[in-house]
Amino acid sequence: MGQLVINMEELGKPAKDSLMSNNLSYSTQVYAALSASLGALAIGNIMGYSSPTGPHLLSNSTGESLQLSQTEYNWFSSSVNLGAAAGGLVGGLCINTLGRRGTMLASVLPYLAGWVLVGCAQNFAMILLGRLITGMCMGVTCVAVPTFIAEFSSANIRGTLGSGFQLMITVGVLYVYGLAPAVGNFRWLAVSCSFPIVLHMIMVYFTHESPSYLISKGRHEQAATALQYYRGKHYNIEKELRQLQSYLEETQERKRSLADIMRPYNLRPFMICLMLLLSSQLCGVTPVIFNMGIIFKDAGVGLSEEVSEVVVSVVQVAVTGGASLLMDRAGRRIMLLLSAAIMAVSIVSLGVYFYLKEQDSVWAAETLDWLPLTSLILFITAFSLGFGPVPWLMFAAFCITLVFVPLQTAMGDYGVYWLFGGVCLLALVFTFLLVPETNGKTLQEITAHFGGPTTMSPCNMTHEACVAGPVHNTSSGVDNKAYTDSV
Repeated sequence: MGQLVINMEELGKPAKDSLMSNNLSYSTQVYAALSASLGALAIGNIMGYSSPTGPHLLSNSTGESLQLSQTEYNWFSSSVNLGAAAGGLVGGLCINTLGRRGTMLASVLPYLAGWVLVGCAQNFAMILLGRLITGMCMGVTCVAVPTFIAEFSSANIRGTLGSGFQLMITVGVLYVYGLAPAVGNFRWLAVSCSFPIVLHMIMVYFTHESPSYLISKGRHEQAATALQYYRGKHYNIEKELRQLQSYLEETQERKRSLADIMRPYNLRPFMICLMLLLSSQLCGVTPVIFNMGIIFKDAGVGLSEEVSEVVVSVVQVAVTGGASLLMDRAGRRIMLLLSAAIMAVSIVSLGVYFYLKEQDSVWAAETLDWLPLTSLILFITAFSLGFGPVPWLMFAAFCITLVFVPLQTAMGDYGVYWLFGGVCLLALVFTFLLVPETNGKTLQEITAHFGGPTTMSPCNMTHEACVAGPVHNTSSGVDNKAYTDSV
């Protein structure tokens, strides 16, 4: 058997270095993650805005000069997703030119401009333009914030910090639903939605840029300062910084071609991710969130639309807050299966209510008035457990939200929910048959599962292995350097 030899010269460095390596601080990482995730709260504001304001804009119940037709409302509701699709492309360019932190700061003025147009709108064109601009900023945020958090986070808390993005989206939706009854009209609600953006700007300003981005631009001194900021002043960053530099240099030197993308071990996981992304939107969650007020109004439940919206949103925040912990224990695949199954049953149940209401509205309202609220609570809960943490596909969200009301007209209230239920069932079958479990696996193991070559990656090693120093396996003659998984 080969002898495993540990480089004692490295591990035997002065005790001060070892002590400093263990003095990792998390306070600045938590602050930076919270600052960045306020951008996700702003996304929740945008997503939730159309639900409480829609019924008033359609009926002009507040006496405003602006009133929308049903077709105009469809565009008002769904246009943010069209803007987000463009914003995702813009964000991809910006994070590599302005930086991750710079992109977040640069998005603030367009965000505010969009809300000003919505709040001051005198006609449909103004409010539509405002929604498109805020949607574009939403797309930019969806690219910049998760990238920023993933790059500065230590490996052992990256999952927790990253899960805050989805949680803050649900908090943003609740923020809008809770404020809407108090402010009274769509104009003041738009003003209220600008406050989180300003706070986001102020807090992000006092953070540092991503060390990975700074190294990629050759700004090594600034990268060292940033990494020291995120790890704490008593942490020895030299080894981690050196490993990060080596990895990024290796990545930049490695050439990729279209043929590499089309290889089965790359194409298969890509298609699985794409199908999960599509399923997360085609299941109907986006039109449900965007049109919840109208759904409850049509359902004729005992509670007011405003109270029902808040109840569902509170449940979503609570479930999303615990979903990441449960997912780490149960596994991603199990949570996706459970999510799809419950979503299918709950959204079909909502369709059953509307079908029975169409047959006998009095009997349905008196006997089953609890079913719409219960069904939507279960639906949102199940989505938050599994398909919610999966990033959503902007263009699919636009399409399905735009055609939601026309689908209701063509298929009936019950038919459209049964259609969404069918998509959930297909997602259940797809997940059961094709989606592998990735919880607790390294990137090497996942690559091997799909038949790809296994190469050492910074994300494959634990934080402890990264700071312990290089380990040499003399039996193979290969120096297995420990790479940092902080990238």
